Amino acid sequence: MKVTALIPDDLIKDVKQLSGAKNITESLLIALGEWTTQQKLKALRQKVSHKPLRFQDGFTAEGIRRLNRN
Repeated sequence: MKVTALIPDDLIKDVKQLSGAKNITESLLIALGEWTTQQKLKALRQKVSHKPLRFQDGFTAEGIRRLNRN
């Protein structure tokens, strides 16, 4: 998608430098992709904190290792 946006030059310069990208487009793709990933992880953390994972009775890491080895 082609987009016109007014973004401060300082911010573009920082994003390009920190991302190590070749150009502005690649820099913005990296930055937006990482921001999106962080937001998804944040939402998942909130979801898990409200409803923590629960393991079955008798569940152990050693038991799972044994299953995986067979």
